[in-house]
Amino acid sequence: MENWTVRLKAEDLDAIRRFGESAYPHECCGLLLGRLEKGEKFLEELYPVANTWDEDTRHKRFLISPVQLIQGEKHAREKKLEVLGFYHSHPDAEAKPSSFDLENAWPFYSYIIVAIKARRAKELNSWRMVEDRTRFDPESIITIK
Repeated sequence: MENWTVRLKAEDLDAIRRFGESAYPHECCGLLLGRLEKGEKFLEELYPVANTWDEDTRHKRFLISPVQLIQGEKHAREKKLEVLGFYHSHPDAEAKPSSFDLENAWPFYSYIIVAIKARRAKELNSWRMVEDRTRFDPESIITIK
């Protein structure tokens, strides 16, 4: 297991928690934009997007439409940033990847997941898929100023 790290501001972590609470009982989602320096990820900006799953599925899945992803990538390029990963919430579930997450994720990217229980944000963790796509390993979150 590699020792991966993502660095971000405490206010960004708080914003992810708020997004999760406001989307409850559905999953929220968005892009993590920033810089890659010497193998470490430095988050500069959150790019919230709408969960485009249908009403009956949004409580257990998130979907970022191709149009939203392209818009987020364009926004990142304009700011000289990269898409470093994604965030989403797990309503009434743990802050760890689901089997659906494993089937639909990509290596390299950070996946920050916040657990929302009874409308309140609880634990928040970051994960990174291993290269052979068989599992996620934890990624350390370091808060910066």
